[in-house]
Amino acid sequence: MSLACGRVPRGAAAMLVSAPVLADEGGVPFWFSGQYASLAAVPATPGWSLPIQGYYYSGDASGSKSFTRGDSITLRAQLANAVASRTADVCARDESARRSGCRSDSVSATGRTRRRPILQCLRAAPTLERSDSVWGFTDLYPVASLAWNSGVHNWMTYVTGDIPVGAYDSKRLANIGIGHGAIDAGGGYTYLDQKTGREFSAVVGVTYNWENTDTQYKNGVDSHLDWAASQFLSANWEVGIAGYVYYQLGGDSGAGAKLGPFKSRIAAIGPEVGYAFTMGGMPAYANLRGYWEFWAQNRVEGYAIFATLVIPLGK
Repeated sequence: MSLACGRVPRGAAAMLVSAPVLADEGGVPFWFSGQYASLAAVPATPGWSLPIQGYYYSGDASGSKSFTRGDSITLRAQLANAVASRTADVCARDESARRSGCRSDSVSATGRTRRRPILQCLRAAPTLERSDSVWGFTDLYPVASLAWNSGVHNWMTYVTGDIPVGAYDSKRLANIGIGHGAIDAGGGYTYLDQKTGREFSAVVGVTYNWENTDTQYKNGVDSHLDWAASQFLSANWEVGIAGYVYYQLGGDSGAGAKLGPFKSRIAAIGPEVGYAFTMGGMPAYANLRGYWEFWAQNRVEGYAIFATLVIPLGK
């Protein structure tokens, strides 16, 4: 995997190396806003699957925001992620289950490990020509989740985190790791009425970050909400809207946090379309959604596009 950044202004390069310009060090938090949307809490079909996700982001911030220098800043990132995951049956241990056996169709547990590239590249009015690239693995992002349902109501809880083993150097412009550990936990809910085709999903969580020992910078405690509402037009097609809210509960800290207890926030909303189908007799799903960001504070603001495809691999 290779990432490259070029045409970085002298001011932006200096800020990346010596001092953060955005809250959540360099404007790159652990949580990937927008990763959950429609059907987020619906229990997955037991067995192996291959989720594939493509992502594009473009954003900028003017000099009127709280930066250490007055240059405008633009960030662009592209990535693709594909990791096989396994959903296992979990028995429901209530009184009726003890009498009649496990209701494995109503509860599922998922465990997976993701490798996700993180691109940190700032561009503005060119005053210095410089390029940078890196090859290697990203940080590890193990995920464990548990989902269950009762009629139209679906619930999910999860825990995930960051194991900082990716290619990272605080003096480099391009990185595919965030340079510090993190843990994130939360839960979600999906209302899905198969008779009317109405659906609503929301996933909330909180992130705790450890200090980046290379820069002595520690991100504050972060909170986040991913949500979506959709209408199935047929047994296969759905359309709707999706959004997210990201808000720092605690300010950044550490000897490297030169700006003091810096906090950030942002929100986004946009359209989504989904398509449910079968492959080899097993359910598959594709989703395309876009987000327009607003309400930004101490963060780059722009737009994002997600393309997701979940391919069943069998039991």
